[in-house]
Amino acid sequence: MSLLAAPALPLLDAVACEPTLAAVSAAATTATASVSEGETPIRLQPRHGAAARDVRLRWRLHGAAGAPLLAVLGGISADRRVTGDADAPGWWDSLCGAGRAIDPARQRILGIDWLDACDLGTPAVDSADQADALAALLDTLALPRLHALVGSSYGAMVGLAFAARHPQRLQRLIAIAGAHRAHPQAAALRAVQRSVVRFGIARGGPEQAVALARQLAMIGYRSPRELARRFTAPATLLEGRVHVAAEGWLQAAGARFAQRFDAERFLSLSESIDLHAVDPAAVRVPAALIGFSTDQLVPLSDLCALQRELGATCELHVLDSDYGHDAFLKEAVALGALLRRCLASCGG
Repeated sequence: MSLLAAPALPLLDAVACEPTLAAVSAAATTATASVSEGETPIRLQPRHGAAARDVRLRWRLHGAAGAPLLAVLGGISADRRVTGDADAPGWWDSLCGAGRAIDPARQRILGIDWLDACDLGTPAVDSADQADALAALLDTLALPRLHALVGSSYGAMVGLAFAARHPQRLQRLIAIAGAHRAHPQAAALRAVQRSVVRFGIARGGPEQAVALARQLAMIGYRSPRELARRFTAPATLLEGRVHVAAEGWLQAAGARFAQRFDAERFLSLSESIDLHAVDPAAVRVPAALIGFSTDQLVPLSDLCALQRELGATCELHVLDSDYGHDAFLKEAVALGALLRRCLASCGG
């Protein structure tokens, strides 16, 4: 066993790691990072549809031409804007940007918008559909192969599907907080969230329902350890009802999400998580798996099973964090150091 040190947080475990890792040169390229984006027509055979169809996929490519190409994919609320600029932030600015673990001065960063069932005109969208869409986009953009795919949460699921379905297009997979299946406990929680949203749609209150579903999600995303640390105030009786300490935080998170996420799209992408299933033995691309000690949605037992059964060499790294599943968004220092090491091991 070889342990890789990560600053700020202890790295609990690292399995089947290389004993030495090549350093990434900060001067890997001196070319100016550029940004291009578009909406490209691609042809797909949806997994839950009867016929192939043409769809439009929105994408953004940020980085120096000729640099190693990385696809960076996030959770269901992520989009093609991985890194921000003067106009708007990116969803992963804490890890992607100048001087960070994924740097457009050293790498080309490809992000996409997720397709939903409405885009496909099908009853449901699958992680396999997203993987096929990414492969079709690479064809259209004349980008033959990804140096690495870095996927977090739902993006890790899509990354595993891509590695299983298009192994010739990928040199290395880095899957963060995502496994080969949806864990039954997490699926049960999402089923309740979707029931809340459908109830709200039926009664003319979809935005309020999405906000409530997001509040439920936040309880699953974060850990009991964090909530116990942050919300120590006792419950209070106010205006005829009991208020608990975490309510304001939950309500704010729900309101923010409902402002930018449509109810039908939420239902579609939530279902897509639970439809996700990849045979680990079919993943024949070298992989690094990163999990978090307090993740309730993707427990370490699933990542251990995935590592044991993967059809290629595979490292498993575990970081300790208060933030549960959301640690991929919150633990920039420790995760950034580990990402640098994982990318360096494949020369990226």
